Amino acid sequence: MDKESSKAERTRQFIIEKTAVVFNKKGYAGTSLSDLTEATGLTKGSIYGNFESKEDVALAVFDFNTLRVREKIQQLIDQETTYHDKLLVYTKVYSDSILAERGGCAILNTAIEADDTNNLLKDKASKAIIRWKKNIVELIQGGITAGEFKADVDVNQSALSIIALIEGGIMIGKVTGSKANLEHILATVKLLIDQMKK
Repeated sequence: MDKESSKAERTRQFIIEKTAVVFNKKGYAGTSLSDLTEATGLTKGSIYGNFESKEDVALAVFDFNTLRVREKIQQLIDQETTYHDKLLVYTKVYSDSILAERGGCAILNTAIEADDTNNLLKDKASKAIIRWKKNIVELIQGGITAGEFKADVDVNQSALSIIALIEGGIMIGKVTGSKANLEHILATVKLLIDQMKK
């Protein structure tokens, strides 16, 4: 990689990192160009010299925000020895205050805003949920194969229920301003995971 392209790549990454919280808190429609210039300290020309449009920045930011959470989850999953405890990682990560500080869950925020307004962002959110479901399904199937979970667990229903409870809990906790509400719902996720055990 030559110096020029590596400098451009660093600038792109800088813009993504500096605008990640802004987009997650304000959403695509609510984020203005002046928000981007204020967050980065760069000019409009510098931003659009690295991205084709605001939407292009938003798509890159979504990938950045979701990757950060996925990496954190995977790091914690790798530390656990049972499939039960690996699944419980999701309740720990999603109760973590880092999500609140960053404006909540990027998947939830994007899905709600973009479902009828922006097909590219909607597609990103959809793919993130499908990937999340696949990861949970693999953990549950691993637990069944290892003899840790009951053989008759409905793997797809359980995975989707875990996701729905977590996302619903984040939404309810955020809109009511009550972390306790989120914790009550995450306790239901724990119960669901406990019920899979033999």
